[in-house]
Amino acid sequence: MAFDQILLDAHNPGPMTGRGNHTYLLVGESGDATLVDAGVGDPRHLSAIDEALRARSARLTRVLATHGHGDHVGGAPLLASRHPEALFAKVPWPEHDTPIGVRWQPLADGDEIEVGGDTLRAIHTPGHSPDHVAFWHARTSAVFSGDLVISGSSVMVQWSRGGNMADYLASLARIIELGPLTLYPAHGAVITDPVGVLTRHIEHRRERAAQVLDALGRGRTTVPAIADSIYDGLTAALLPAARENVRAHLEQLKAEGRAVEDNGRWTLATSALHHGGH
Repeated sequence: MAFDQILLDAHNPGPMTGRGNHTYLLVGESGDATLVDAGVGDPRHLSAIDEALRARSARLTRVLATHGHGDHVGGAPLLASRHPEALFAKVPWPEHDTPIGVRWQPLADGDEIEVGGDTLRAIHTPGHSPDHVAFWHARTSAVFSGDLVISGSSVMVQWSRGGNMADYLASLARIIELGPLTLYPAHGAVITDPVGVLTRHIEHRRERAAQVLDALGRGRTTVPAIADSIYDGLTAALLPAARENVRAHLEQLKAEGRAVEDNGRWTLATSALHHGGH
């Protein structure tokens, strides 16, 4: 890479974040630095950024957010106050961005961002959230992939906050088409088998969709009932995420004409019944 890449822990472990978020500080030879994702404003994270900048006689000139969830942008206001010359950029999510208190420059699919004499390209990858974006580094066939995938785990598609399962599956396929060699995710280990991991995430979602159809065929009619039948034994802290995933699958099945909703009750569509629920 034409820039140094430093992984910095955001110090926010939890049920939904695992061991916490990764942020990536990219420092070019000119001394300009770009931070991928803003963390949550933990003092240890802010100090680590400042220390890394000082060690390289660099200055923070840009913060790129992969998306607008709090663990990725919550630290933006504090970063803006400590680095007033830095520009902040993300794909707009108008109904969500305003309360954050940072003026975001809009990113769009295909935008190229200069980093240390090199280039990152924004790849709009909605699904996990409407504004999700990955950053493609063509020179090394690497992707800063945000919450697109997590090695050894799965990603929540939060329907109640704009998540969309069909978009998510399309985004996974789009990154596969790039032929990446490395993914730098916001959670979990660096991924050195990107196509395999991306493909497994697609397969997992297809399996879940089949389980949702099976649950409907067995008379489960509500999101909680379907989630309980699929995610048996899941800890209480993760049940809300499971229900979000189930609702996202149901909405996709409804759009495909395979499920029907009536006042919060879900059933198989007639066409799905004729095919044995599959």
